[in-house]
Amino acid sequence: MANNTTAEFDSVIAVCKSLFLKKTNDYGTAWRILRLTSITDQLFIKAQRIRTLEDKKVSMVDEGIVPEYIAIVNYCVIALMQGKLGSEDPTELPPALVAALFDQEVQQTKELMFAKNHDYGEAWRDMRISSLTDLILMKILRVKQIEDNAGQTLASEGVAANYQDMLNYAVFALIKLDVK
Repeated sequence: MANNTTAEFDSVIAVCKSLFLKKTNDYGTAWRILRLTSITDQLFIKAQRIRTLEDKKVSMVDEGIVPEYIAIVNYCVIALMQGKLGSEDPTELPPALVAALFDQEVQQTKELMFAKNHDYGEAWRDMRISSLTDLILMKILRVKQIEDNAGQTLASEGVAANYQDMLNYAVFALIKLDVK
């Protein structure tokens, strides 16, 4: 099962990365201007739209939930990169560096996913996609609370671990939606 998960994960990430790099070509790294709180809010907008579409079963804009889950993956990668890049780093990053940073963050997140899959027995495969949406929304609210507390936690993971979990939940949803 792990080999299947690896192939499915990599396939979904390839779709997400392709779009990310195309947008990097179109827009450069304008996302470097965003504070983590703004990225968290973008994630909230995307996850809330998915939940609304799941509940209402109709879209007034000609995009379904797949592009929103892809956006969640990519915004989580942006958040993870932004969390490590400093204000002294340039706003405009070369595409090759962006691709390498993307791969680095995804690889670390994938390793976390496999560690958790080992412990949880790939329980996500039996979950509803709507539950993955709800978990992403819960993680976003947790991150917002941590941000509102200036990053201070007493017993919780920090924001990076929550971004990684959201990224993995979005990948799981895309696997379940058969995105390749």
